[in-house]
Amino acid sequence: MVMDEDSSSKRAMEGEKKGRCLASIEEDTLRNVLSRLPASSFASAACVSRSWNRVCNQILSRPKLLSALSLNPLLEVAVKEAIDKVLSEPIRPHFAIACVGRKFSLKKTHRLVTESLSSRIPIVVSEAGGIIGSDAVSNEFREVKWGKDDWDAVHNSQQNINLGIVLIVGFVPGLKVSAVPLLRPMDEPLPVPLIDKFVTDIKDYASSVSGCTSPEAILMFASQHSDMKPVLDKMDYAFSQETVIAGDECGCFLYSSGTEFEVIGGSKEYFSCKNTEEQMYQNKKCSAVGIVFAKDRGNSPDGGEIHFHLALLTGMSPVGSTYKGASVRVTKDKESTWLTARREGSKEKFDGRRILDDIDDEIQSDISCDDFYIGVTRRRKCFIGSEKASADEEYLYVKGDGIKTGDSFCFYHPNPEAALTIRDSVYEKFRNLKQDWGSKGCHIVSGAIASGDKKEVCGGLIFSCYGRGESFFGRQHVDSSVFLENFPGAPLAGMFCFGEIGRGSTIMNRDDIQSQYSKCFLHVYSSVCFMLLHTRKSLGH
Repeated sequence: MVMDEDSSSKRAMEGEKKGRCLASIEEDTLRNVLSRLPASSFASAACVSRSWNRVCNQILSRPKLLSALSLNPLLEVAVKEAIDKVLSEPIRPHFAIACVGRKFSLKKTHRLVTESLSSRIPIVVSEAGGIIGSDAVSNEFREVKWGKDDWDAVHNSQQNINLGIVLIVGFVPGLKVSAVPLLRPMDEPLPVPLIDKFVTDIKDYASSVSGCTSPEAILMFASQHSDMKPVLDKMDYAFSQETVIAGDECGCFLYSSGTEFEVIGGSKEYFSCKNTEEQMYQNKKCSAVGIVFAKDRGNSPDGGEIHFHLALLTGMSPVGSTYKGASVRVTKDKESTWLTARREGSKEKFDGRRILDDIDDEIQSDISCDDFYIGVTRRRKCFIGSEKASADEEYLYVKGDGIKTGDSFCFYHPNPEAALTIRDSVYEKFRNLKQDWGSKGCHIVSGAIASGDKKEVCGGLIFSCYGRGESFFGRQHVDSSVFLENFPGAPLAGMFCFGEIGRGSTIMNRDDIQSQYSKCFLHVYSSVCFMLLHTRKSLGH
């Protein structure tokens, strides 16, 4: 039978349609299979053919933040458990962070993690006062806070004290990631020119990859022997308010930048220099390292954009009157300050004992001096290198030696009730944001108007004060549940530390956060939640 032209064309169109349908089914099946592969097998599959590579790229079109926790007392086993869990699904690591107990070797942990992931990505291994995350074996979410010393271990009958790891691995398409160190001479204070160089290095890196001198975000890990206040002053001055900065202010860490150069903060014994071009660093050690995230102008993924945001859960309350420094003297080691002060509106001069007695009378509680912190409001000028000083502005310091004659200050103390109030407020903010994103797409995001875009939280890192947790609130997971209950599909991991860094883009709680924290970047008795969000553009855009 001979078909006419119309019938032939119709049959051809139907055949083409069936072919496309079959190809679509085959591609969907392939995508389903590939998306279930572990990371190593997935990487091999991406090299099979162009079509497979295209499907693999579609699977990894959005950012990922994977994490796993292990409390196995054997380092090799603990690292293997965490690595196996993190790499049990497709991911192309762009950076990694390992928080460990202080009885785990930083150098050995770094070697094991690097061998399993890559020597070409930034990797930071940091000691922690405790670790937070989902167990690699049981998937149970855990908050583990160790004793500060061996006496605590015996007193609290804790087993495997300071033995454990939480591993965080990130994939951020459309961004470039680098580790930038803040180096200083051995056994010398941190000079201002090296702080300027650190800030300039970050600006130069961000500019080279994005065309903008302000990066999207910075994760900071600082040495316990370094004063980070002047460093963060410079960073706040130099970078846009949209640059999110979070991290650990007071620790010990080992890092590699991906160029085979390693250095540890706070100790020279781990120093390793494998590149002859970096021999000049042999007489220096690292005060801090920043994992810098900057937009890659040469790689703009079609799937959407990455944003970083910060949620700050504070735990301090002001107590007593506001004072003004009358006579202030800082000791040579800058570890203590002697002062007299006047109450605002009064000419009478009070010494430290009189001030503490007045506070004790007001709160009717016997609180030691260690429970108090001083918040200082002062005028400051900031500049980098040969620049002219910027205009004066209000600034807040919490703890430390940063108080001078004429500065206004008041006292703060840890307050679990106030901390719960702030926590509940942030929880409600998260809940409302999730509802808004579900009904209207993207909510209020600084620098972006995306009314029809789909926004999702891909994961979070939490830096929580060692003083918080169950010992502070009387129950576990108080801070973590703010994130976990509102974004149950997103992983959360982090550490307990002895000083939290948090700055920029705190839209989650900017309306009702206590005003005294608005310009404070070094925190105490707080939890800083660093959030990775992805905005997927709507079809109409």
